[in-house]
Amino acid sequence: MLDPEVVLAHVRPRAAASLADGLPGTALLHARLASVDPRFVRAAGAHWTRAAELARRTPGTGGIYATVGGLAASLVIGSPYLPDPEINKAATERAVRWMAAYAVAVAEQHDAFVQSGGTGAPWHVYDAISGLAGIGRILLAVSHEGHPDAERGLHAALGTLTGVLVEPPGRRPGWWTAPDQLSSATGTRGTEPTGTATTGLAHGVAGPLALLAASITAGYAVSGQRAAVRHAANWLRDWQSEGAWPPYVNGDELDAGLAAPRLGRRAAWCYGIPGISRALMLAGDALDDPAVTAVGSAALSSLAHRPEVWDAEGLTLCHGQAGVMQCAAGRDDVVAAVAAAALERFTEPGRPFTFAHHDYGQAHDNPGFLTGAAGVALALADRAGLPAAPVQTRWDALLLVS
Repeated sequence: MLDPEVVLAHVRPRAAASLADGLPGTALLHARLASVDPRFVRAAGAHWTRAAELARRTPGTGGIYATVGGLAASLVIGSPYLPDPEINKAATERAVRWMAAYAVAVAEQHDAFVQSGGTGAPWHVYDAISGLAGIGRILLAVSHEGHPDAERGLHAALGTLTGVLVEPPGRRPGWWTAPDQLSSATGTRGTEPTGTATTGLAHGVAGPLALLAASITAGYAVSGQRAAVRHAANWLRDWQSEGAWPPYVNGDELDAGLAAPRLGRRAAWCYGIPGISRALMLAGDALDDPAVTAVGSAALSSLAHRPEVWDAEGLTLCHGQAGVMQCAAGRDDVVAAVAAAALERFTEPGRPFTFAHHDYGQAHDNPGFLTGAAGVALALADRAGLPAAPVQTRWDALLLVS
């Protein structure tokens, strides 16, 4: 994975400069390993440079996992791991300005939507992957450094997400996604004709909850933010069943007050217990409420008693064992050990990147961060205690778990 061209040979062209699958993710891995060997310092620079070249040709749109946003987030979070973080100062400042402007633009668009009588919010407004929860977390990471653009963008994100999470009129939460918005977000039609209120950290209420809670703890808050955190945490507690959460609650279920049991990676970072648990723990810390923290901790610990039936797939951060392990690291040693054992058991040295991504039964040689080998390697580097520069914001802030 040191050679960016080898990485590119295994990535779809449109995803080559994205954090989800491409060079920004592998650059982040090399930056994290910069204290291990100088080769990784050089590799990080080469991957960022090549990603920038590709981003100019296929800029894309969206949050921190798309092309421009992914490169920006990787630079901001990865550069402090380098022996000389100042080497990327100019590029990082450009990245922060871009993210702040993007956050302000999304906030203004959503405000206009609400003022015109619109209800609910599509994913690109609020979620961790394409929305303000992810962008806001990176802006939070640099706001303490006094960057004026960062704080402007962060406050725009916090204001919008607070509005999304506060108690709305009627039976639909502020992050409810209408059927037409759901079709746009997922590329499908007719799956849930009454709309959905999603729960998980990647695309649900847990993402904004994690950001708003982390921001309060860091000393950044807007009017109503604590109430929004309280409301979202209570909503998740209300919809918890047998220690887990449904991936989403549709409109009919919201009206009835009862969700049907359904699978959907309920033991994975993206939609399940690990990510939601971390959001609740962060909320408990922000509210100084041990009862909220305990709900998250208990749900995470429950995974230790049913490893054979985890509703997760494969090894990666998003869908699989590496994501479980990272969420549990330092919080539940038993769960982290079970996930680590699975990673060891399914190591495949014969594959190009050792760890394959499994998706709906198909194996893919993906080198990337979110659903690829770079993300698995980052989690393993932390678990192994490989040396790293002391940083204020760890790489897993990109997952909103720290």
